[in-house]
Amino acid sequence: MSDTLKLAIAQLNPHEGQIRSNLERIRRARAEGARLGADLVVTPEFSIGGYPPEDLVRKPAFVAACEAAIAELAADTADGGPGLIVGGPWRDGAKLYNAAFLLDGGRVTARRAKHELPNYGVFDDKRVFDAGPAPGPVVFRGFRIGLMVCEDWWFPAVSETLAESGAELLLSINGSPFEVDKQAQRIQLAVQRVVETGLAFVFSAQVCGQDELVFEGASFVMNPDRSLAVQMPFFEEAVTLTEWHRHGDQLVCTPQPLTPEPERLELIYRSLMLGLHDYVTKNGFPGVILGLSGGIDSALSAAIAADALGPDKVRTFMLPSPYTSQDSLDDAAECARLLGISCDTVPITPAMAAFGEALGPVFAGRQADITEENIQSRARGLILMAISNKFGHMVLTTGNKSEMSVGYATLYGDMCGGYSVLKDVYKTTVFALSRWRNAHVPKGALGPDGPAMPERVITKPPTAELKPNQTDQDTLPPYDVLDAILAGLVEGEQSVDALVAQGHDRATVLRVWKMLDRAEYKRRQAPPGVKISPRAFGRDRRYPITNGFTALVS
Repeated sequence: MSDTLKLAIAQLNPHEGQIRSNLERIRRARAEGARLGADLVVTPEFSIGGYPPEDLVRKPAFVAACEAAIAELAADTADGGPGLIVGGPWRDGAKLYNAAFLLDGGRVTARRAKHELPNYGVFDDKRVFDAGPAPGPVVFRGFRIGLMVCEDWWFPAVSETLAESGAELLLSINGSPFEVDKQAQRIQLAVQRVVETGLAFVFSAQVCGQDELVFEGASFVMNPDRSLAVQMPFFEEAVTLTEWHRHGDQLVCTPQPLTPEPERLELIYRSLMLGLHDYVTKNGFPGVILGLSGGIDSALSAAIAADALGPDKVRTFMLPSPYTSQDSLDDAAECARLLGISCDTVPITPAMAAFGEALGPVFAGRQADITEENIQSRARGLILMAISNKFGHMVLTTGNKSEMSVGYATLYGDMCGGYSVLKDVYKTTVFALSRWRNAHVPKGALGPDGPAMPERVITKPPTAELKPNQTDQDTLPPYDVLDAILAGLVEGEQSVDALVAQGHDRATVLRVWKMLDRAEYKRRQAPPGVKISPRAFGRDRRYPITNGFTALVS
């Protein structure tokens, strides 16, 4: 019996539902593992179909195609090369499991079904899968591996059962979405599992954008002494070989240089890049278009798009009205120049006049108000959608989480589009990310090596420019105040009294609460966008539109 195990962790980017390309990706990872001398190659959760599969697993044809692909991969292992661990569906009579498959010697040698099924936030495993029994270890070439599927390792019961059943190490295949500060949480949980069991722990993760979710990779290995032996890259596909040796009844991993975790703003920026890149490319769009207003939101959205897709795949348009300042036009043009992206001008004044003439008889005797302001925004949305229809590029909306929280956005206007890269990014973070990008070039960026926007875009007061001398702060509290209150209400589910006790003005908190609740109907109609927080609108935070509960009774 060998005392050395060479295990390659394959951190892969699957394409949801594109089973053949996922199969070939796994084959390439196995070939790379063989080149490195691996005995076993491990891939992420549901790697054959892409995670989360949602209701795709309700289609028998999808499940059958996954099963056939896993059978092909099992047959591949008859060549005497590395064994494989892959993730996919397992039908067992009337049951359907989210499972890990151990492939070796030309066949499936073991299966382990996910025991703990998440049913919170973005997860719906409990709705579409059956819970498997508490697993025992799988045996691979004389080594007893405690094989788990994602949620199984977040609670102590499965790990303890595996340890008590004779596992020599714990290995979890994962589809664990990115959130700010989540890697630190994973490391803390790994420490708990290692302390409880005395066994080393392997966290194998996918790296991709899937609709609103981003998966950052960052696979790691923690030794029995709680030291981090391996830290794989963030936001990059990679195959890393790890070497293990028996020490008594444990396996210990030989330490190797660790990939440092990027600092917070870089993590956020690169998650936005990956989410946008995969959404655009996997859905077959030739690129994106967006309105470039001279403001910070559109400038940051354009920068992320140029970095993620390349400047040649980003088309921007200035859509000036009579209220658009020359500074805004100059700033938009300079932003486009810095990013190396195209920028054309389509004035909306003729559209405003046409709508004014068409609606004149209906609006007779009424003063101009927010209706006319919204017509400007909707004219811009119509123009961008027309260009999208003509050329095929997806419209990228540019609103941020602060605006979407309180309804400071126009339905069928600036909310018009296919994807919202800043959907889960508060305005204060928009400012911070813009400053960071002007001073740094993120790894893998296809955009400029220098600043992405003029400094004035960051420093000038934000404005929608839908009427003379308008600023956001005419309607909203200062963004530092607004975002702090929103974080309490949205992420923290805090009461008005709790926020007032933190020093916020009661009237302001009540006003923000009311705007937050009233805007739910808008958010239901908003495009998808990258999730970076624990409570993103859409998948995480789901409130009734018709809702009579009020903050006054909190």
